[in-house]
This record gives sequence, structure tokens and C-alpha cells, in this order.
Amino acid sequence: MENFSFLTSPGGLRCWWVLFEVGAGGAAGPAGCVPAGCALIHALVLRGLRKHPSFFPAGIQTEHPPWFGTHQVLHSSSFSSLQRFPAWEAMAPQGKVYRGSVKDFPGFNANQDAEALYNAMKGFGSDKEAILDLITSRSNKQRVEICQAYKSLYGKDLIADLKYELTGKFERLIVSLMRPPAYGDAKEIKDAISGIGTDEKCLIEILASRTNQEIHDLVAAYKDAYERDLEADIVGDTSGHFKKMLVVLLQGAREEDDVVSEDLVEQDAKDLLEAGELKWGTDEAQFIYILGRRSRQHLRLVFDEYLKIAGKPIERSIRGELSGDFEKLMLAVVKCIRSKAEYFAERLYKAMKGLGTRDNTLIRIMVSRSEIDMLDIREVFRTKYEKSLYNMIKEDTSGEYKKALLKLCGGDDDAAGEFFPEAAQVAYRMWELSAVKVELRGTVQPAGDFNDDGDAQVLRKAMKGLGTDEGAIIEVVTRRSNAQRQQILKAYKAHYGRDLMADLKSELSGSLAKLILGLMLTPAQYDAKQLRKAVEGAGTDESVLIEIMATRNNQEIRAINEAYQEAYHKTLESDLSGDTSGHFKRILVSLALGNRDEGPENQTQAHEDAKKLADVSSNDSSDSLETRFLSILCTRSYPHLRRVFQEFIKLTNHDVEHAIKKRMSGDVRDAFVAIVRSVKNKPAFFADKLYKSMKGAGTDERTLTRIMISRSEIDLFNIRGEFIDLFDKSLHHMIEKDTSGDYRKALLVLCGGED
Repeated sequence: MENFSFLTSPGGLRCWWVLFEVGAGGAAGPAGCVPAGCALIHALVLRGLRKHPSFFPAGIQTEHPPWFGTHQVLHSSSFSSLQRFPAWEAMAPQGKVYRGSVKDFPGFNANQDAEALYNAMKGFGSDKEAILDLITSRSNKQRVEICQAYKSLYGKDLIADLKYELTGKFERLIVSLMRPPAYGDAKEIKDAISGIGTDEKCLIEILASRTNQEIHDLVAAYKDAYERDLEADIVGDTSGHFKKMLVVLLQGAREEDDVVSEDLVEQDAKDLLEAGELKWGTDEAQFIYILGRRSRQHLRLVFDEYLKIAGKPIERSIRGELSGDFEKLMLAVVKCIRSKAEYFAERLYKAMKGLGTRDNTLIRIMVSRSEIDMLDIREVFRTKYEKSLYNMIKEDTSGEYKKALLKLCGGDDDAAGEFFPEAAQVAYRMWELSAVKVELRGTVQPAGDFNDDGDAQVLRKAMKGLGTDEGAIIEVVTRRSNAQRQQILKAYKAHYGRDLMADLKSELSGSLAKLILGLMLTPAQYDAKQLRKAVEGAGTDESVLIEIMATRNNQEIRAINEAYQEAYHKTLESDLSGDTSGHFKRILVSLALGNRDEGPENQTQAHEDAKKLADVSSNDSSDSLETRFLSILCTRSYPHLRRVFQEFIKLTNHDVEHAIKKRMSGDVRDAFVAIVRSVKNKPAFFADKLYKSMKGAGTDERTLTRIMISRSEIDLFNIRGEFIDLFDKSLHHMIEKDTSGDYRKALLVLCGGED
């Protein structure tokens, strides 16, 4: 690489930019690729431009060259073979954009600030408001200068005085802000390993998320502050594979090369699969080596490749193959590789949700990220949890402590309505991942050695005489496929001349009856019945209409229409039209046609569709925002919509779901959001609905029953995986905790196992 140093010098960057933009521009070739012979130079020039953004020629900094729509993966053995990967990273603004919430204070004067703090603390009592206003509005570099000025002016240690004058959580927060970042991390780790017990979560958070340079600074600060070796202290306080991975991270030796080998990406993904899922036992050393050493960009591509070959995300394999603190550490590493902003948003949410607040975690993250990526964390937080970080802090804390945290937060995103680049990148990446084909699996399979007449006899015996054997009914009905249940219905009538559905209805009651009877209907009959219940009588259950109509494919919709007509002697469309109105009615009617295109994506059309969705300036009432969304979201194929939504992010820097929530309301908003989530990840959509049906006081048994029945032979196994990924608890565990009796037994059989 030494021979190419001129390429990344300021002069070299300008020369090579001209070469690509003017001299080689006409040779870029189809699909936006750099000529193969220029690939290495291209990678080096891009790398240099990222380091020296000011050397872009005038007018270029906000525009990508023709070939910048993709980044190249260069083989280490041959630069003539290139593969194109999505350019979601290329969407970030050119040059280094400051993403912190705390900036240098204009007109800063260290001596004046030192004097102001001295006056705020002298005499009886302290002016806490003045202290927090001053300290939270200065950058860390400025705070360090204030400490030096304070000592020069008064011969006293400012941090010691602050500790003396302040108390509790507010004192911890203010004192933490006064330390340089490396010394703050060193203090956190020292506290985590001192005394009885170890705060493993603190160790994991810091060591999994810091850059190489931050790790080097941390090690030096620890040595300076405590005259001890950090690695030796970590080794002495931890054990096993957890210790080994921490030591690897402490080296600060993660690869930072921008040139990624496609062959190595595939090999690493294969090695991880063979070290875990395909091995009897687990080769932890392989996980440690790859996740502890490879560059972030390389690992993102490895994770994508792993999903393709394993049919599941790497996180799910880690949960299945590793355990304890080692598992938590590796999951944190993966999350930070994918998106540090998302990782810290999740940590902050967990620090404040439920009863009590984990103030140490809250303080540590708000302090350490305030000058790095707090704006991105805020936006990811709001996108993921549908609530602003600002408002959650406001509700969960109090007093000067709250005021100081809100200052560090930097603003209320619910009020601002902005969408930041990091969240846009996360959203774009999610659409890329949603396009990867994953095998859908139900939890209920056809029973082997099936005997319809034998099962009919078991069911009859369970209902004869006094009392009912619910266990026998559950065992038969929940362990047969729907097609087999239809055969049992016929065999029962042939053998006994009785209607099995009527007998079950008379013998069972409550939630169990609804579950068992629902399982005995065909999927189309069951959906038709749920839709009928949603529109009949006083009031309409719009959430049921949305759930079913937004998630079924053309074949399922057509089967529902037939079943509805047969059961109720009227069309589904007429009932939907009669019970709803406005744009919501038009959405449902469009979906009820079962006429969604089933073809592949059309790149040109996708860009045009995205422009239509992004256009907020149209004054034509016949072309309203809702009409444009309806004409695209209700008719285009899923592959095409994924591409549309990616193009939408490029055009607006917003995820389409965020835009829908901001620009629409009520049932129309909910219907479009359901379609978007279904396109993105249908199992995750149902996992979220299942979680909401059981969280908090009481259980929404109608929703729980409906989803467990309707997805049991389609994708309930995938839903289980998404459930544990999203909520850190298994669906099996939540059902077990939230339901009871025979209803619980039946649901757990349908669930199919503990994750």
C-alpha cells in the first residue's frame, strides 16, 4: 500500500477525481460500475476523500459520481472480478458531519466560566441551575480547559468541589461530564470490577462499542489514573470465553481496511456456520476471532451472507450456540457492528422502561455519546419505540438531574419531526435484509401415521358421558394439520352421523372453545369468520380488518372471498363498503380484490413510484396523498415495494413508515403501516402484535388466538425467532406466564417449543 500513498494525498485526490470524473467517466460501463482495472485506485481514492472531504472539487460534495451508487468488493487475489453491493452507506452526507448534541460553546472563555462556577458554589448552598446550564452547554474539551483555569485561579480542584457541593445522581452526572472521555470510560470500568461482584453489562457496553483509538486511549487513561494494567485487571476479574473476547477487544486491533474481499466474506460466513449450527458443540474460538478482528464493513457483509446460507440472522445462532455473559457480549458486538446508534437506543430504552431507572447506564450513555452520535440515537430511539428519548427522560427522571439530561439530549424529536442519516441508513439496511429469502416454517406439521377414523374415535370418547377429556381433544386437534382436521370432520360424521363442530361447541367453553373451533375451520373459513365478526353489530373492529386484509396474499384473499360468500350469502366487498368509509374503505376494497401484482421489481418504475409517494406539493384533489399511497401500496408486488421504499429513503432521508405516521392519521395510517411492515418482515409484524396482546395488565385473547391459529402452519416458527429478537423473551415463556389452564396447554402445543 505504501506505493499508493500519493493517491490519498490532497494533490493525488484531486488528480484522481478528475481522472474518474472526466477521463474515465465514459468508461464506467453499465450498472454504474468502475472499470475493473481501476477498482483498487477507486477504493483508495474514496478512502482518501472520506478523510479529506474538503478536497472534493466545488459543487461535488453533495453529489455522488456516476459509479458511487455501489461500492466495490475487491478480491485479494484478483482485481478484475467485482461484485456490486447495495450502497446504503453512500447515502450519508459527504464529509464528516457532526452528530453530537453538545457542541463547542461560541465565545468560550475558560476563566470566565471558572469564575462563574466558583461563584455558584461559594457561600451557603449552591446554584445548581447555573452549574448545570454552564457545564451541559460546553464541550468536553472546553470543560477540561475550565478545570485547568479553575485550578490556576483558585488553587482548587473543580471536580472535588463539585463532588462536595452536589449530591446523588445529579452529582454523578455533572462529575462524569467533567472527565475526558477516556478517563470517564476508565472510571466506569474500574467501578465495574472493584469490590464484590462484577458489572459485566458495563464492561460489555464499553468494550463492544469503542473504536480502536478509543480503546487505546482508555487503556492509557486507566494506567495513568490507577497505575494498573487494564488487561490484567480484566483477566483477574472475568473467566472463560467471556474473558478471552474482552482481551481481544482490549487490543484495539479491529481491521479498518476499506477494501473488502468477497471470498473472505463468504469464507467467514461459512466458518461461523460450521463453528456453530453445523457443529456438535460450538467452536467459540472461531466466533471470537472473526467477530473480534474483522472490520465493521466486512462483518456487515458477513452477516448478510450468513443470513443467506443459514436462513437465520447471526444473532439467533449466537443465542442458540453461546450462553451467559459470553453470549451477551457477542450479541452486543454484532449490534454495534450493525448500528451503534440502534444499540445505544436499545440500552437507553431498557434503562428507563418498567419500574425503576438504571441511572448508571443512563448517565454513562448520555455522557459518552453526547458529542458523538446522540442525534442519531435520538432518531433511532423514536423510530424503534415510537416515543422520543426526550419525553422518556422527562417522564422517568426529576429535578436538576432531569434538566441536565434533557440538555444533553438536545431536543424533542416528537416536536422536531426530523429524520437523521443514521436512522435512514438503518432503515435502508432493513429493507435490504427484508429482500433476503428466508424459509418460512410453521410449527404444526402433518402428523405421521395419520388415521382419521382413529382420531374421530378418540374425540368421540373424549366427549361421551359425564365430563370432557380436554387433554385428549387438545392432543388430537393441535397436533394435526388443517388438512388432516378436515378429514377428521368427515370421518366423525361418517362414523357417528354427528357434526363434530357442534359436539365440540357443546362440550368446550371460553377461550379453549374458541381456539379449538377455530383450528377446525379451514384457513379461509376462519379468516372469513373473523372479518364477519369485525363488521357485524354495533361498531367495527378496524384492527382485525387491517391485520387480515393487509397480510394475506392474492390466493388467500380469493379463498376468503369464496368462503365469505358461501357462509354469509353476500360479498366481502359489500360488507366492507357498508361498514367503513373514506380512504380507509377504498384501501380495504382494493385489497379485497386479491389483485396485487406478483412480478419482480422494476427499478425505473420503483424510482417513479417513490417520487409520487414523496411528493407533498400536489394540489390536485384527485391525486391526494392517500390516493397515491393506495395506488402503489395496494397494487405493487412485495419485491417491487421493497425497492420503492429504498428509493423513498434515498429521496427523502426518511423511512416510508415514518413518513406515513407523520403525514396521516387514524385507520388510514394504521392500514398503510401494516402493509409496509408486512412487506418488510411479516413474521416481525405478527411478533409485535402477539407481544402487544400479552404485555401489561390483561390479555387480548382474541388477537392471541387469531394469530396462533392463522400462522401455525405458515410462519409461526419464524415469528418465534423474531419475537425473541425483538423482546428478549420467548413467545413460549410469555404465553406460559400470561395464560392458564387448558387454553395455555393448547397454545403451547401450537407454539411448538421454547426458544
